[in-house]
Amino acid sequence: MSLYAIGDLHFSTENPKPMNIFGDNWDNHEEKIITNWREVVGDEDTVLVLGDTSWAMNLQEAKADLDIVKALPGKKIFIKGNHDYWWASLSKVNAMYQDDDMNFIQNGYFTYGDYAICGSRGWLCPNEVKFDENDMKIYKREVMRLEMSIQAAVNAGHQNLIAITHYPPTNDELEESEFTKLYEKYGVKKVIYGHLHGKESFDMGLKGIRNGIEYILASSDYLDFKLVKVLD
Repeated sequence: MSLYAIGDLHFSTENPKPMNIFGDNWDNHEEKIITNWREVVGDEDTVLVLGDTSWAMNLQEAKADLDIVKALPGKKIFIKGNHDYWWASLSKVNAMYQDDDMNFIQNGYFTYGDYAICGSRGWLCPNEVKFDENDMKIYKREVMRLEMSIQAAVNAGHQNLIAITHYPPTNDELEESEFTKLYEKYGVKKVIYGHLHGKESFDMGLKGIRNGIEYILASSDYLDFKLVKVLD
């Protein structure tokens, strides 16, 4: 049994949207992801899907993309990304997928062995380039939602915590944020996120160990469209 992660699948079955505007490495990226997933993931494994799963604008359109993921091996745990417009209602998503293989985090958590998987979408962190009053409102709301998820796990007695978000936990200068403070407050073991695309953006993502917490960037193009193993 192993735990894997990947973000930014950007599937677009119903309304094809080429991703190679971000580079030729995105050519046939869906096939690359699916092939690697089948090669490394077993039925007893779990995959963390870190947002921007589908370009669909509504749940019915997204079903074709979600069904592709459902058909792949392993249990899946999803969080919402900034482009997941189809994820308007958790109750409707859960009603469409009423089984243990498809799980969607919103204020709650799921377990993997001795670990609790907590998460939220996250948001841009305060910076000098692009951050306004509306960003601050969303930022504070996402910090609150993430803490609700973590507290739910802690209140249930879980001590080994993994946090997943779509957005990075810091700004482009890798400065402390309310997210990193939250992780340190609760002693989170690992933080896994996506969202960043292209080499310049990759350099703006916090990676490795900081203050006892491991930060893992898992956007699909950063991983060369392969899943990263988080735990055995």
